[in-house]
Amino acid sequence: MAKPRQHGPVPGPAFVRLLARLGQVAVPAPPPALPERLAQWVNWNRAVALSRALDGGPPPAADGPRFDAAEADACHAQRAALAAAIREDRELAAAIQRRLDKAAGEGTSLDLAVDFAVFRQRYLAHQRAMLATTGLLRGRLRDMLGHGPAALARLAEVDAVMESTLSPREQTALAAAPALLEQHFLRLRPAEADAVPASAPPTDAAQMPAWLQTFAQDMQRALLAELDLRFQPIDALLAALTPSLMPSCQEPS
Repeated sequence: MAKPRQHGPVPGPAFVRLLARLGQVAVPAPPPALPERLAQWVNWNRAVALSRALDGGPPPAADGPRFDAAEADACHAQRAALAAAIREDRELAAAIQRRLDKAAGEGTSLDLAVDFAVFRQRYLAHQRAMLATTGLLRGRLRDMLGHGPAALARLAEVDAVMESTLSPREQTALAAAPALLEQHFLRLRPAEADAVPASAPPTDAAQMPAWLQTFAQDMQRALLAELDLRFQPIDALLAALTPSLMPSCQEPS
């Protein structure tokens, strides 16, 4: 009898590896096999629902939304909009500049002018936007799967069960990201900083310290990596809907 193929450990998502590096924490050990991990996460009721979704034959769906190239384009557009909002966060930039200008006008340290609360607020705002957008997209793609062949309709049911089962754990895990970024922020910020003379004309914008620029870039990278992670289920549903048209909903390069 042929032996089952042995697979090597799968590296964690780029988002997890990036946060581990920025937070200076150990990368989690390779997880156990998927069935073993699911057995820890799926309670009895969810297991029954998942079994029914896998084994049952969903009834033919009534006429409903059909997938086409326009739907794929909409996926690209919404993902690109989220990425642009992260890269061009004018609200964050304005909040930082106000605090830097105030410190410069008062002759206090620019290094201590901005605290992490400004970044936390914007990180959480981006997380809420990603959650809302991906939730709507995922539900719509499932509706379209449900109006396809039996195999796709079954996949829609399985995905619905998996989302309701795993989403609470996912949101709890993602909620820890700001705390890890705060540790990175505090390590980068100088413990002691010299005051600056309040001699600059009030029309001159204070320059962002180099360490603060580094942190802002790192937070942006973390948000973009989280965006990739949140879009993985949507990529999978799109691949099932359009293997020849659109293998994934990745941001255009």
